[in-house]
Order: sequence, then structure tokens, then C-alpha cells
Amino acid sequence: MMCKLTCRMCLSLGGSFKNIALGWAVFVHMTLTFFDGIAGLMGHHLDTGIESRVNQERREASLGQKGCVVWLTGLSGSGKTTVAVKLEEELFSLGKVAYILDGDKVRQGLCSDLGFSDRDREENIRRVSELARLFADSGLICITAFISPFRAGRKRAKEIIGAERFLEIYLSAPLDVCEERDVKGLYKRARAGEIEAFTGVSSPYEAPEAAALVLDTATDPVEKSAEKVIRLLLDRDFIRDNNTK
Repeated sequence: MMCKLTCRMCLSLGGSFKNIALGWAVFVHMTLTFFDGIAGLMGHHLDTGIESRVNQERREASLGQKGCVVWLTGLSGSGKTTVAVKLEEELFSLGKVAYILDGDKVRQGLCSDLGFSDRDREENIRRVSELARLFADSGLICITAFISPFRAGRKRAKEIIGAERFLEIYLSAPLDVCEERDVKGLYKRARAGEIEAFTGVSSPYEAPEAAALVLDTATDPVEKSAEKVIRLLLDRDFIRDNNTK
């Protein structure tokens, strides 16, 4: 394997894999450009993880909740962000700690280099899944609000996060209802051919086949939807009723 290193300073190189101190410090204050990655450099595996003295069980005991990911999926305009915001608010009022990841937020930073091709959408969901997993590891309730149109992508998210703490929630709203709510004008632009591969218009949405919960966001008020999700979290023992002794 070959890689190219672009450096801002002179380096003293040696047997870094025999000299652990040099091995960890050699790349400080450098700009690295990788052609094929460094993980397999010279046949060695570089483990840069740390071993925390605070495990997940201790974090969850301190927070009074279990880490999980509430994965909201549905068409644009189905109410994902609206439900996520209300759910976060209700959880906070119960003394729980939650955080929202939504498409607009991550595409401004973490996924700003991605477009909307099928391949980029898959990578977008992969990155979000890895981030959501870390939130769950820390004991937080991570609420994700993404169209995430493909079953394969959501299946991969479930595998990354862990099936036991992944709650796939389908926001079911007919396409015509979502188009009527089109506050950003995205459907109108997609119908005019200004947006390619737009879910529901020129790209498919694959509804979940076995969602943990289905919300009828075409008719139910947001308060009812949030209440149903909280009931699911209670039933799955991710949170507990503060009034229960």
C-alpha cells in the first residue's frame, strides 16, 4: 500500500511500530493526504481508540435513561422535524436528555460534501448512523429526522447502531398531503425538473416493512405523535415514568 504525506515541517522517521512514543507522535502538526488510507500501512493495524473508565451502564445510571436512537423516517413534509422537536421538548420536561439530528443540520457540516445521488444518500445515512451510535453510547436519546428512503440504508443504520436500541418509526403521510405542506417549495421545484432524484417524485421511497411504530401524521396532531413515541420508549424501558416507584 502506498500513501502520500504532505508535511509542514521536517520529520524524523524511525521504527515507529517498535517505538510506540514515536509511533503516536509522528503525525502531529502535519497535513496528511491519503491515497489509500493508513490503517493498513505496512501490514499493521493502528488502534487509536481509548478505554474509558466510565462505561455505558454508569452513564445511563447517572442520566436515569438508556441510550437509544429514535429513527424518524418518511417523505419530505411528513412531519419528521416537527415531531422530533416536540418529542425532544416532551422528553426534556420529563427530565430526560435527548438530541436531534436532522438532514438540514448535518448537510451544513458533517455531510456538506454530499449530494443527493443514491450513493451519496447512502453515505449520508452511514455517517449519521455512526454519529447517532456515539450519542446512544453516551446514554443519550438521539432523535434522527431523515427521509432515509431506502430499506437497505435503514437496515445498515440498524446494524451500526445495534438492533436492541434502534427504533425505526415511520411517519406515514400520503404524497399529496406532503406536497400541500411544501413549505420549502421543494416538491414544486422537483415537479419543474429543478431538483433531480427527489424522493416521492423522481426517486422512490421504500416504506418500512416492520417499523417499531407507525405515526399517522396526516391526521394526528404532533402532540399525539410525540406521546406515542414516549409510550414506546417507556414500553421498551429506555425511560421510566418518574411517578413510578
